[in-house]
Amino acid sequence: MSDIIQFLYSIIIGIVQGVSEWLPISSKTQIIVSTHYLLNLTIQQGYIFGLFMEIGTLAASIIYFRKDLLNLVQVLRGSKDPMQKKLFSYVLVVTLVTAVIAAPLYFVTITVIGDSNTGSAVGIPMLILGLILIGDAVLIWYSKARQKQAIVLRKLESFTAKDYVLVGISQGISALPGISRSGITTSAMLLLGIEPDEAFRLSFVAGIFAAAGAFGLTLIASRSNVAASIAGIGLTGLLVAIIVSTIVSLFLIDFLIKVAGKQKITYLTAALGIIAIASGLLYLVLGL
Repeated sequence: MSDIIQFLYSIIIGIVQGVSEWLPISSKTQIIVSTHYLLNLTIQQGYIFGLFMEIGTLAASIIYFRKDLLNLVQVLRGSKDPMQKKLFSYVLVVTLVTAVIAAPLYFVTITVIGDSNTGSAVGIPMLILGLILIGDAVLIWYSKARQKQAIVLRKLESFTAKDYVLVGISQGISALPGISRSGITTSAMLLLGIEPDEAFRLSFVAGIFAAAGAFGLTLIASRSNVAASIAGIGLTGLLVAIIVSTIVSLFLIDFLIKVAGKQKITYLTAALGIIAIASGLLYLVLGL
């Protein structure tokens, strides 16, 4: 692979990760597909590479949500502020539950998908994801309708331990390929009656620690596959992909947080659902 082609592929993979991580379309699935065709990685290697690319997500999240992270630090330093303590409890419980669910699913996934390159490994999760996204659009529309009827939607201060656990379970399930972390956690919170913009924000904040965990687990448990994946793009290429992913992520986070409070998010989510279903059918029919 020439240096120019390698550089171009790195930019493409960085853009794919930076966009798909924040939109409710599974970043793992998009990385599996892009690395398979660009770098000739197996589905297993692409899945692991996608988790490794969470470092770009992590960097963008730390930059964008630095104030929330500082609030968490204040709690560790003894702050009695009720909202800071509430955010700390939310992050702690969601992260612990996520770890309990996601770690076993990770090992099951890399065992089951093996070296498969069949369209069904990607197509079926994409179909499921598309249906979830369309369901999300309906939920967001319903939430907006409730707001117009002066029905009060919930925010973080009204969260209970049960809410924390449910969000953690949904985030843990996103370890499976084809399942969007942001999509499924946002869906869970919409079902719990959380305001759409609050649901997106809390989903992204929880994602900081999920991304850190995914990156760490991948390094510890799958070093050989990580090495094989990186060999296809090179260390310089990997660095370029991560930098591009971070920059793109910063723009997408800001855009989604702002648009989540507007009616346009309903149409965007529904459109993504239709695209996901069409893509899933394409994978199944053509065996891509």
